[in-house]
Amino acid sequence: MHLVQSLSFIPKRLFGYIVPATLLLVVTSGFRALFILYHEQGPTGQRIGWQSWDIVNGDASVPTSGSSANKSEGKEWWEAENTQDAGPRPMSATLPLDTWAPLLPHSTGLSEIAVRPCYFPQLADCAPKSTPEEDATKGKWVKVGPDLNQKSGLWYLNLYYRRTRRLDVPLITAIMILPEDTMPPKPHSNWVKASGSLVDGVYPTQKSRYLWYKIQKPLAGIPQGIEIESLVTEIDVIYGDANRTLWGFEKTNEPVALAGKTDPVWVMFRKGIKSIPPTNPLHFSHNGTFKILQIADLHYSVSRGSCRDLDKTSLPSFLFSLLSGSDCPGDTLTQSLVARTLEIEKPDLVVFTGDQLNGQATSWSSTSVIAKAIDEVIKAKVPWTIIFGNHDDEDTDLSRAEQMRVYKSFPGAIKEMEVGEQWVDGIGNYVVKVRSADPSATHLLTLFFLDSHAYSGTGWSFWKPADYDWIKQSQIEWFVQQRQEISPIERPFTHDGASDLAKVWPRNDINGRAPGETTLIKPNALVFFHIPLPEAYSNADMTSKGEVLSYGQMLDGNGGPKKNSGFFQNGILKTTADGQTTSEVKVLAHGHCHITDECKRVNGVWICFGGFDRRFRVYDISDYGETIRTYKRAQGGTIIDDMVLVGQGAKGA
Repeated sequence: MHLVQSLSFIPKRLFGYIVPATLLLVVTSGFRALFILYHEQGPTGQRIGWQSWDIVNGDASVPTSGSSANKSEGKEWWEAENTQDAGPRPMSATLPLDTWAPLLPHSTGLSEIAVRPCYFPQLADCAPKSTPEEDATKGKWVKVGPDLNQKSGLWYLNLYYRRTRRLDVPLITAIMILPEDTMPPKPHSNWVKASGSLVDGVYPTQKSRYLWYKIQKPLAGIPQGIEIESLVTEIDVIYGDANRTLWGFEKTNEPVALAGKTDPVWVMFRKGIKSIPPTNPLHFSHNGTFKILQIADLHYSVSRGSCRDLDKTSLPSFLFSLLSGSDCPGDTLTQSLVARTLEIEKPDLVVFTGDQLNGQATSWSSTSVIAKAIDEVIKAKVPWTIIFGNHDDEDTDLSRAEQMRVYKSFPGAIKEMEVGEQWVDGIGNYVVKVRSADPSATHLLTLFFLDSHAYSGTGWSFWKPADYDWIKQSQIEWFVQQRQEISPIERPFTHDGASDLAKVWPRNDINGRAPGETTLIKPNALVFFHIPLPEAYSNADMTSKGEVLSYGQMLDGNGGPKKNSGFFQNGILKTTADGQTTSEVKVLAHGHCHITDECKRVNGVWICFGGFDRRFRVYDISDYGETIRTYKRAQGGTIIDDMVLVGQGAKGA
């Protein structure tokens, strides 16, 4: 009886505990829900891992077609996008200190620099000596990759530096190079001479030169980041005599060694973190125009280069003789031509269609040549993109994927320019959608870029190179897949100027056709790749009047692959939309052949070469993508073979 009475009180006691606990749980859950709902969300991205330093972002930068809410605070839709956060970047605290990677956004400072020779770097570690205590305080020695004696020395010579996150040690704020009998600016106590001579092993021998670096007092006690822009955060080496560096870097006051028979060698360094200015998404003008300048086969070298494959018919005999000589600085002359053409044409996009690097043992420093190739375009502040040719990774120090990372570290590179999907053969298969300038941001033009590779590995002999490679089956499948994912639009496109807000739109019929005006069809497309297809050497189409639709000259031999992979039939001509009887691909643009500028139509598709060494091809697109005109801008400023390929007044229409 007493046991039963005692048990009867247990529920009441439990009830006294459960009610307050439940109320507390409800209140805390409510606050947590409010926090989650109203907390400002960060950018959608995730750093994969410290080994790769890649960023995965959702593509939120492209406005939804048809939306009228893409204009913000009086800005155009593409300007508004560039004010948004570009996404997360690797934090300095997570970047490795003991790995030389000049493209990483390090914010940690350098504490010491040294110069060391090395006779057998494959067999021995030639870094300066250190102790565990020094490594813990100043950081471990890091080798700067490029060899200072690459073309001028009897043995290897490299820079080394220490990097540290500590703020209680002196950090480097400036670098300069001086002869052995010259002192740096006062006060001398702020400068330290790096151990080791910069001309160690240089032949013929030169007077010693040394690297000096300036240090500042420890930053301990100063808020983190307050003086980051004054700290030297990276060092690299660049070759050649042009005034160019990696983005955000600056050269030392003098080259490493005095000019001689070899190209100058420069130390360059970066202070703080230099963000790359964002590139606007590609778009038509409000007048419906978009201009592409194609630059084919620069064949730049570390040195000034030499003139080759000149068009004798367009030059006076005395000038042709001069430019054909061994002293003709081909790269320098071409740089001037590029600058003049950019000023005249004012393109919306520059496309480098392969063989930016000469290969053939003259472009042994990829970074140095890449910086030269895109220098004038960066100065002109024009968006640009690249594809690779058969010489770009020939006899040089970087693979195509590594070169792509270097290209993307410069301003003006379009964001779509990527290595490409892993399952697709090649490096640099990507697609670009050029949109309207109005708030609808309608996709009006498609640009495809493919890697045509280099050599097939077959047909090689001692007296001739291997056969040229071809577009692979995986690329054909990718290309068709990308085309299938493109939605048709009403063409011709009508620019949304908001003049239609006060009237009722006419209804489209069941076929997507506005009364007597538009057709539902995919936007026109151009395809860029370096090595031409076998079909580039097929017979051209003819008009009903017997006119052969081929214009320009073909002075090279057959530069295409011997194997036909079927890309033209199974990729280019294939229709990918119901009710669409012809392919939306209108132009194939390539380079490779240096003295060929022919443009001809084959099975309804125009196949055009980039032009001679002293000419650039232009694609002037108007009427919101309906009209495609092309011509060549010659070195004298004249226009050659001006014609309409697609649209009103097109050849063969």
